[in-house]
Amino acid sequence: MKKIIFLCLCVGSSFSLLAQQDSMVVAADSAYVRLRELPASGSPVRLKQFITPAALIALGGLADGTNLFKGLNQTTRNEIVEDHPDFGTHIDNVLEYTPGLAVFALRGLGIKGKNTFGHEAILYAMSLGINAALVTPLKHIANVERPDSSNRLSFPSGHTSTAFASAEFLRREYKDVSPWYGISGYLVATATGVLRMYNNRHWLGDVVAGAGFGIVSTNLAYLCYNKLHIGQKKDRQNRTTYFYPAVSGRSYGIGLVKSF
Repeated sequence: MKKIIFLCLCVGSSFSLLAQQDSMVVAADSAYVRLRELPASGSPVRLKQFITPAALIALGGLADGTNLFKGLNQTTRNEIVEDHPDFGTHIDNVLEYTPGLAVFALRGLGIKGKNTFGHEAILYAMSLGINAALVTPLKHIANVERPDSSNRLSFPSGHTSTAFASAEFLRREYKDVSPWYGISGYLVATATGVLRMYNNRHWLGDVVAGAGFGIVSTNLAYLCYNKLHIGQKKDRQNRTTYFYPAVSGRSYGIGLVKSF
């Protein structure tokens, strides 16, 4: 149980980008008007906001990849199995997306976040895409065996990284409304990580690192969003070119609208 408290304290301190082969070129005035309504930025992203997730990734990596904290992984797992040998649940498969879906549910209830519905959808898709691009290859590179010995894709925890990416998305969209939205999202994300350990699917280090990757993914999504929206250029004939994130199904890319 002390190890679970350690996880909560660590966390509390705290694309797959598929380029579309053809850029969209639209000269219609209606498209130009719609694009002018895009916000200047999604949410400010500062370097210091990467410090805590980077520390979590480092701690998780040390626990899984060195002897410095490696005993912590094994003792945490042994305590959980000893106290709850028959524990099993699938609710963690739902909880990982709950903070992100809460953003759209709140909007449906009339509680508006920082961006419009469409831009929130783009941001969330970008966050999940970046998270998948970071975590999925690393699982194969790290080649860490799961506690239940089912495969060697343990590090980092994908469920936990998705949960924390979702929690950071919720926090960013509603931090100006109330800090309790972000706190609630992080509590759900922490519960997801704890349940992954109780289900004997991940080590403590997997979960701690997963939390860091999730937060980083959403920060990078907002950073990319901000940069793409700033990208506009006017020439002497008053021609304007806009770049913006684009999403279609499971594909994410960059859209282009040029007015003549």
